[in-house]
Amino acid sequence: MTPVNQKNTPYSTPDEGGPGTLAQMLTQDLNPYSGNWNEKEIKHLLRRTLFGTRHIEVQSYRSLGSLDRALTHLFDIKPLTNLPLVNYTNGDDIKEPSAKDGGTWIHEAWLNEIEYYRLLSLKTWWLDLMLKDQTIFEKMVMFWHNHIPVEMVGIFHARQAFDYLMTLRRYALGNFKQLVKALTVDPLMLFYLNGNQNDKSAPDENYARELQELFCIGKGPDAKFTEDDVKAAARVLTGWKTDYLKPKTFFASWAHDTQDKTFSSFYNNKVIKGRSGDAGREELDELIDMIVTHPETALFVCRKLYRFFVYPEISDWTEINIIRPLADIFTQNNFEILPVLKTLLGSNHFFDPLLRLAMIKSPLDYSIGLSRHFNMLFPESPPDYKAKYQAQTVMYYFLTSFQQDIGDPPNVSGWPAYYQFPQYDKSWISTHTVHQRGIHSDMLVWYGYQMDHGVAIIDWIAYTGTFNQPENPTILIDEVLARLYDVPVDPEVKKYLKSILLSGQINEYYWTGAWLEWKAKPNDAMVRNTLEVRLKIFYQFILQMDEYQIM
Repeated sequence: MTPVNQKNTPYSTPDEGGPGTLAQMLTQDLNPYSGNWNEKEIKHLLRRTLFGTRHIEVQSYRSLGSLDRALTHLFDIKPLTNLPLVNYTNGDDIKEPSAKDGGTWIHEAWLNEIEYYRLLSLKTWWLDLMLKDQTIFEKMVMFWHNHIPVEMVGIFHARQAFDYLMTLRRYALGNFKQLVKALTVDPLMLFYLNGNQNDKSAPDENYARELQELFCIGKGPDAKFTEDDVKAAARVLTGWKTDYLKPKTFFASWAHDTQDKTFSSFYNNKVIKGRSGDAGREELDELIDMIVTHPETALFVCRKLYRFFVYPEISDWTEINIIRPLADIFTQNNFEILPVLKTLLGSNHFFDPLLRLAMIKSPLDYSIGLSRHFNMLFPESPPDYKAKYQAQTVMYYFLTSFQQDIGDPPNVSGWPAYYQFPQYDKSWISTHTVHQRGIHSDMLVWYGYQMDHGVAIIDWIAYTGTFNQPENPTILIDEVLARLYDVPVDPEVKKYLKSILLSGQINEYYWTGAWLEWKAKPNDAMVRNTLEVRLKIFYQFILQMDEYQIM
């Protein structure tokens, strides 16, 4: 039996950091963090675990007084209170058969003419959850969507897409083994990786391969499962079916292979006894247990968590001192994800100064983070749910131009930034995407997200008013840059920013006077416009700086 992976592939292996690289310079361990707990540490934690940070959130976490309390708050998950809406109808052209505007479509029957609009509604609903979340939850939902992905538009069934997303949400901070089992028989997954076609007369190996190669074991040098293991796993999974129009999984015993399935020495020559009738469904539990409990699975999942939350490259030292202890915690806690996350995010290693601002923002971190940080004002839902949907649809289409289409990653491996050696997060930036990011930030500064029913905007004067001395241009520039970047900025850049606020004048009062005049006449449109134009040029430049692309 030939091992599937014979080469030392970089998908899930150590030794990625060469001499002198940041990965090789890390020495902090997994012991509980014992350093300073100030604004910089809080911002690092929130940048990595939320989609962007609001100043008010930073202050709220600071008021908690300790990392332990911050982590307790970070994992304090609130129940879901809303569902995707019918917010896309347009008279006779786009109309639901029975669901009403403002209600939910998730109980409606599949309808080809309207599925795309439902999927768009689902994705904007998902974006809204990310915009509002102040815990790690939505970041974990996205982690699992990247780790065990589907392509929603490819399957073109909004209700199944919603159910898949709800499965991710159910287990986002729960048990990995249960998550894998649930997704193995998820209707959308059964269609996506051909599980629905997996029959004893013609076993389909697609899902059986990805289950081991991408979701659990990985493709590293020690992932020595074989082609026969893939075939045996496919035979175990025969008989699991779903109906496209009625998205509910069932076990078709007539399509199940009832013979014994023998695995290689990689799985200790495990034999899963064949079962007939309804007992055949029990083989699935044995298969998932065999694969998930293999030591390579814990290592692989912990590497993926590390790359997502900490840093893409994993050196020999990090593999031995961080990944392996995390894998032990994962295994000892019966594959519960929460103990692993709490250990990692509460460690000396996570707060190593070398790891701060060391990753390029994903499109989600960039765009949602921008909206959250600057307190973008979206239309309220209710009553303006259509306007809100339109604004967040604009945001969604920008995300696709940045190459992160939520719900539809490029393939079953997820987004290359989380696995592709040696580029990793650098793959988010190209001549195309950096140009698109610039267009996006310029548009938000000057116009917001425009749509038929209004506009979602950032109030730049209100945001600037949150600083201690907005009337003092020197102090304001220092405070704005410190809040956004946490890194030193070239004095020449600061000089240029001051020239923007002063409109090229020398006397600082040219800005101070304009701010104080607005304070005295807040309802004077001309005074407000004069101040706003200067601020828009000011923030437009700041958002184009390289420093804004890192987290």
